[in-house]
Amino acid sequence: MKRFLVFSLACASAGAHADAPARPDLPLWEVGAAAGVISQQAYPGADEQVRRTPLLPYVIYRGKVLRADDEGAGLRAVRTEAFELDVSFAGSLSAGGKSLRAREGMPRLGTLIEFGPVGRWFLNGRAAGHRLTFELPLRGVFEARDLRRHRGMSLEPELSLEHRTRGGWSYGIGAGVLIGDDRLGSTYYGVAPDEALPDRPAYGARAGLIAWRFKGGVSRQLARDVRVFAFGRVDSVAGAANRDSPLVRRTTGASIGIGLTYTLKRSEARASD
Repeated sequence: MKRFLVFSLACASAGAHADAPARPDLPLWEVGAAAGVISQQAYPGADEQVRRTPLLPYVIYRGKVLRADDEGAGLRAVRTEAFELDVSFAGSLSAGGKSLRAREGMPRLGTLIEFGPVGRWFLNGRAAGHRLTFELPLRGVFEARDLRRHRGMSLEPELSLEHRTRGGWSYGIGAGVLIGDDRLGSTYYGVAPDEALPDRPAYGARAGLIAWRFKGGVSRQLARDVRVFAFGRVDSVAGAANRDSPLVRRTTGASIGIGLTYTLKRSEARASD
């Protein structure tokens, strides 16, 4: 899921493609394309899905300080065996030309992108075979078509477990929470007085818990240039700050995707160079 057209589905498969940082057997950079099918809950609490079949480019760069890969992108301002300070990206798809029933007559939700700093703690060491990681990203949320339209701030602490086998399989699982300020809450759940209907009363959204999140992914290297992946995520608004919004139609929803990446070109220089 915009600015992350560059990272696109490579980021969507994060956790299922967990390269150890700066591994000496990996190229310094790669460029390629990713294609897939994604079905995403329109927003946490929605009762409708958004479906896309994107074909997008991606770039991976594994520098010692500047990096852009499935773990994030940016400058490793602080980097030790147990901790690093990085830049985090995330996003959600727009409803496109589809008008959501719950938001009939309201502005459509556009594609949102999120970016900001993230602290990442490797709880059992960066190079662990089954790496346990705690992340604490703080991101600004913006509309992809106009980055001047700030939609709020999000905090998304997450605990994840990642593993990559010698046979080419990778997998990752994670659990976390999404917390937003009142502006982000209003983006998803606010109903202005002039948008109210008999079955959709006006609602003033507030800051707090937006959703609990549980996700997993798996990928497999099929050939030197081809990797397939699948991922899924379950969001629950049980106990959320805006659970009583009329725009919340379902407590639990899922997002899933499957696709492949193809590397078009890679450098001769290695990441450890």
